[in-house]
Amino acid sequence: MASDNASSVTEFILAGLTDQPGLQIPLLFLFLGFYLVTVVGNLGLITLIGLNSHLHIPMYFFLFNLSFIDFSFSTAIIPKMLMSFVSKKNIISYEGCMTQLFFFCFFVFSESFILSAMAYDRYVAICKPLLYTVTMSPQVCLLLLLGVYGMGVFGATAHTGNMLFLTFCANNLVSHFMCDILPLLELSCNSSYINLLVVFIVVTIGIGVPIVAIFVSYGFILSSIFHISSTEGRSKAFSTCSSHIIAVSFFFGSGAFMYLKPPSILPLDQGKVSSLFYTILVPMFNPLIYSLRNKDVKLALKKTLNRKIFS
Repeated sequence: MASDNASSVTEFILAGLTDQPGLQIPLLFLFLGFYLVTVVGNLGLITLIGLNSHLHIPMYFFLFNLSFIDFSFSTAIIPKMLMSFVSKKNIISYEGCMTQLFFFCFFVFSESFILSAMAYDRYVAICKPLLYTVTMSPQVCLLLLLGVYGMGVFGATAHTGNMLFLTFCANNLVSHFMCDILPLLELSCNSSYINLLVVFIVVTIGIGVPIVAIFVSYGFILSSIFHISSTEGRSKAFSTCSSHIIAVSFFFGSGAFMYLKPPSILPLDQGKVSSLFYTILVPMFNPLIYSLRNKDVKLALKKTLNRKIFS
């Protein structure tokens, strides 16, 4: 079936964000700026965590991987999207489209599960502080990380495999700035209820399971916080979770809005706006959220800058 697809449609045209000529150049510079901030922010956070030994603890181990995922995620999407602002037809080959879809799904699933792993880490730190070093041992952290990327492979394989069984006929204009699941389903000649059901089930696993894990973790965290007698202790416990809560809200809110509604309820133009949040804005804001609100990261930045100045 995949070979039939390739023979009927060899390339797709990405419609981009808008077809208004006057907006193309301003949007090009806007999103190029977003991408540069994303690259500098995430690679900077990766470098800081790598260079500072006091950040070599489970919390920052997961943050290191979140930054890697965000950097890779935006790199899989934004450069190709920028082409739509400077070319009359932003063409992507069939194989290129399926490859972009695979990595898009891989990083979305990986981000979902790394956020749930970070919630579990906060649960252990606040609810079981005396057992933290044992519970969150390097072996456990590595197993959690393997689970994160394993679910990424599962989500990417399931969604891309689902698309490879579809046939694309005459129309090859993807009404989006990237090869996303719902716009490709709209283009297909033979998509069925089964294909939509597969998408819904896989997305529910990718969003539902991490959300349940996060809610359960924070349920225990809140219970523990309310049992803390001192106001200072409560404030400190809340502050350790605030950055993660903001990141979770941004990511899962936009993702659920896009995928857990039928296409008839959410037109594709609204879907583009929702996609902008978790493909471009979330990877850009995450390093800012975790650095501006984090004393350890600020201290690491000062130490690193001092080292460079006085070396």
